[in-house]
Amino acid sequence: MKRKHINNHTIKITLAVFVIASLALAGCKKDLNLVSQDTITDATFWKTGSDFKLAANNLYNGLNGFGEEDTESDIAFNTPNTVSNGNLQPTENSDEWTNDYKYIRSANNILEKGAGNSDADIKRYVAEAKFFRAWYYWRLLRIYGGVPLITKVLQTGDPELFAPRATRTATADQILKDLDDAVSDLPVQADLSAPDIGRITKGAAQSLASRVALFEGTWEKYRGDASAAKYLDVAVSTAQQVINSGVYSLYKGSGAQSYRYLFIEAGDDSKESILDRRYARNIYGQDAPYMYDQDGYNPTRKMVDLYLDKNGLPITASGTVFHGYSTFTSEYQERDPRMTMTMIIPGTLTNRVFYPVTKVENWPDKPQRNFNTGYILYKYMSEDPLANNSGRNGSASLFDFDRHLIRYAEVLLNYAEALYEKNGNISDNDLNITINQLRDRVSMPHLTNAFVGAHGLDMRTEIRRERTVELCLEGFRYDDLRRWKTAETELPQDVKGIKITGTDWASRAPYSDPSYLTKVDANGFLIAERNRKFDPAKDYLQPLPTKEVAFYAASGKELKQNPGW
Repeated sequence: MKRKHINNHTIKITLAVFVIASLALAGCKKDLNLVSQDTITDATFWKTGSDFKLAANNLYNGLNGFGEEDTESDIAFNTPNTVSNGNLQPTENSDEWTNDYKYIRSANNILEKGAGNSDADIKRYVAEAKFFRAWYYWRLLRIYGGVPLITKVLQTGDPELFAPRATRTATADQILKDLDDAVSDLPVQADLSAPDIGRITKGAAQSLASRVALFEGTWEKYRGDASAAKYLDVAVSTAQQVINSGVYSLYKGSGAQSYRYLFIEAGDDSKESILDRRYARNIYGQDAPYMYDQDGYNPTRKMVDLYLDKNGLPITASGTVFHGYSTFTSEYQERDPRMTMTMIIPGTLTNRVFYPVTKVENWPDKPQRNFNTGYILYKYMSEDPLANNSGRNGSASLFDFDRHLIRYAEVLLNYAEALYEKNGNISDNDLNITINQLRDRVSMPHLTNAFVGAHGLDMRTEIRRERTVELCLEGFRYDDLRRWKTAETELPQDVKGIKITGTDWASRAPYSDPSYLTKVDANGFLIAERNRKFDPAKDYLQPLPTKEVAFYAASGKELKQNPGW
């Protein structure tokens, strides 16, 4: 088991309470110390870099842990999801809204207390607060659009308590400004000492800026807004800064299987990691392998068919070496190796939860317990023998591999896509420093302009394909479909799985049961969910919590709800 420092975040921060005797001062009023002597107050606390570091630690607690975000899209499925199937309903409260604004308030407090301070340590943690204010506003922007921009600590009676919603561009601009302001006072990741590994760096701020700017640039471009160009410029420049820094590189420490092992213990603290939600055994653990084993985080037919053949051709293209669907294993043969590092070939022996020492044969219904698409998750499945026999116990669990929230691979993809969307083309040289770096790791042929032309492919489609394949089951797809304005086409489609009719699956339980043999489309593919919908007039954004809207209204103010909700 690796040894990891996480004293900087992921655990709740408690400030020690101290007591100083003050009886000697009580007899002389003019010398009376009016600062409380038995608690830490603002007057006693905000003095040193260590004080600001303690305050900044709390901001890490809201970083996203392992989840099932891609079930909100079309590439993963476990049970019907109201976001992806069009049945989302407004709710009174939203943990996303409440928690994000809670952390924004904490960040604002640090910014106010550190304003104008020239101490280098204090400036560093003020910069962290700027990053986190941007991070939490980004989480709001991506699902709600423009939101009230609060940049001070509000007190009772402050008119900003009822600040109206800012425009989405004003919200995006505030996020990008905070990130740009933070960069100069943040350290380079390579300079972090062991106890501080995992803290915010220049690269994290620049990488998040590239994500936000690409999101907003393409959102505006595909809705005809002229402001798209300025965001695409930022996406290109910030991603380029990260690439040119020389600080980061793709993880290759596990040879041909590096893509798989990046997402479990071996990949922790590699040079590909730019920002992680960090875990450590017996301090703050996670139980993602048990969660995915029990709930299911199953790739769909849509995801599976995106993987190219070994020669770099789509499986529907002329000349492909795709082997079809007739056997349990045929569709996995001669494909992009990331396919079989993301999902398990049926019948393969692996270690996994409940089978920590002796390998077990894998099928969709055993030992995985959710077989609704017929695909078996491999990504995030640890081989740690102790953790794999410890049970699903939340933060008390023994799995301690980190969740990669920003990794270098994403930055390469951001750069390639932003360049293409900005210019309408991309050079082979730029493909070589971005997408082809990802392909080299898994020994896939390079993407080139000549290859695209020779095979009648579309460069935009191939860039998007590469992004989806590389970032599969990392929570990007829902945002990508909405910013590309393709959600209205993709999300209403039936969720499909393995091909049953005319294949080996038709004679294997549970798919040999009549209930499954008839639960197929005209081509014999399993239908996991049908009757999905997407209303482009409202579903590109989610509804604000109705209690917040009502709170404004009760005071004669307006918090404008998103259209259609």
